[in-house]
Amino acid sequence: MTRTELEAIYEALACRIDEVGEANSPLYLAKLALLLAERLGDATAVQSCLDDAAQALDA
Repeated sequence: MTRTELEAIYEALACRIDEVGEANSPLYLAKLALLLAERLGDATAVQSCLDDAAQALDA
């Protein structure tokens, strides 16, 4: 994935979070994570991504 594609995905995600609203954002993100995990099909990679995302919040 190119940097431009990643930026477009980030923008689309930000817009969708705004559309679903603050109250629905946690559920939307959980559903999205599960859909992406299923699409990826690699539990070890998904766990690694979960860990990486949590660490990034601490930075």
